[in-house]
Amino acid sequence: MSHRPDPPAALPASPLNTSTLGTLARAVATPAYDRRRVRTGMVHIGVGGFHRAHQAMYADRLMNAGLGPEWGVCGVGVLPADRRMQEVLAAQDGLYTLVVKHPDGSLEPRVIGSLVEFLLAPDHPEAVVEKMAHPDVHIVSLTITERGYNTDPATGLFDEAAPDVRADLQPHAVLRSTFGLVTEALARRRARGVPPFAVLSCDNLHGNGDVARQAFTAFATLRDPDLGGWVAREVSFPNSMVDRITPRTTPDDVAALQDQFGIADAWPVVCEPYAQWVVEDRFPAGRPPWEAAGVQLVEDVAPYETMKLHLLNGSHQALAYFASLAGHRFVHDAGRDPLWSGFLRDYLDHEVSPMLPAVPGVDLGDYKRTVLQRLASAAVADPISRLCAQSSALIPKYVLPVVRARLAAGGEVHRGAAVVASWARYAQGLDDCGHPLPLVDRQADRIRANAGRLDEDPLAFIADRSVFGDLVDQERFVVPYRRALTSLRERGARATLASLVDESPRPD
Repeated sequence: MSHRPDPPAALPASPLNTSTLGTLARAVATPAYDRRRVRTGMVHIGVGGFHRAHQAMYADRLMNAGLGPEWGVCGVGVLPADRRMQEVLAAQDGLYTLVVKHPDGSLEPRVIGSLVEFLLAPDHPEAVVEKMAHPDVHIVSLTITERGYNTDPATGLFDEAAPDVRADLQPHAVLRSTFGLVTEALARRRARGVPPFAVLSCDNLHGNGDVARQAFTAFATLRDPDLGGWVAREVSFPNSMVDRITPRTTPDDVAALQDQFGIADAWPVVCEPYAQWVVEDRFPAGRPPWEAAGVQLVEDVAPYETMKLHLLNGSHQALAYFASLAGHRFVHDAGRDPLWSGFLRDYLDHEVSPMLPAVPGVDLGDYKRTVLQRLASAAVADPISRLCAQSSALIPKYVLPVVRARLAAGGEVHRGAAVVASWARYAQGLDDCGHPLPLVDRQADRIRANAGRLDEDPLAFIADRSVFGDLVDQERFVVPYRRALTSLRERGARATLASLVDESPRPD
């Protein structure tokens, strides 16, 4: 049962650490297990807000149910910037507070105790390698962001020329990259006759396990072709799908936790109530009984991932640019606006849902309603600018596959085309009231240049085949795209959305 205590009327703030847990337990939920009995069975590289709101939370939930004390987590920081996390967790004995922000404005804090160690690789690379090489460790998980896999965005291949990669391939190198550290640990396990751990990517990437397999196998092969072949044959890289909105912790979040609940936590984590984790059940060396904590263990994660990418992440893109142009600044501002929610509902029902595969155990109608409810929640105050960043990577993943599938099926695409038009209009740099809009993108110069030519050539933006492929040649896409772009420029985002919502669904 969820533990949602009433905030104490007046409670002096206590620093969060092992010695204060008994006092804090009067105000918030704390670990119900004896942390002295917890052993490290997993190593996680990249301890940030999302890991602490998601994977570490599931481990804590499992141990609170009296299961899995051998599955404690050792966090690893690979970057110099991870030093502050190491310092905070050391001062707090690995404890931190996870604060769930509910739509009604209430806060539900819980102290998480599943992180039992933290190692900073720049200080102690040998300790990190030996920790992963230890027979008790059966899983090494990752949240290192898309860039952390060192894949060339143009070719999709592992970038052998990256400085950290080249440095770690030198004889007797002091290892500094994730690839060097993990591969050395695998090599030691192989030499010692210890079965390899599974490498579990928890990054929000399509086929994240496949991406990890390619990257780590490529590095291991560069180091030693025989080792690379062994990694390819023997190491499991399960795919997984992760989902929980976890915004950055603000000073106000720290203050609210202290003022309302008496917890002086230097780095709490805030998140929405919703959480989902779907994992391919491929762990030859063993895994926690995650299903007892609400994790979905499946044979194939692809249907779940496709559902999430196109229904949730696709909704983010469908909402973001129209909302920014109209002057909305937070996701919930648009999510609560009937015009935006109506457009999203139509887009999901008539363009996205028809191209989705069946998802075992999931009612798509319920899932779509949950997506719209999450977008309308003001609790996490998710800025729209976050959704508009790196669009050149996101639109091709979340929106264009839907457009192409609908074109192939002879279905309607006018809403997807309008989403692309809203991005083109956004990239021109001003909202409907003339206020500047930030363009945060690795391809910003090219995108800005293409958008700057729209006055003379309405197709200049989608003529970039590196992003849009042959869509500029598809009349059934070009016509609604031009119509939406013209409307956005002449009438603005709100009037354009109103016309799209008013359009009757067209038969497939």
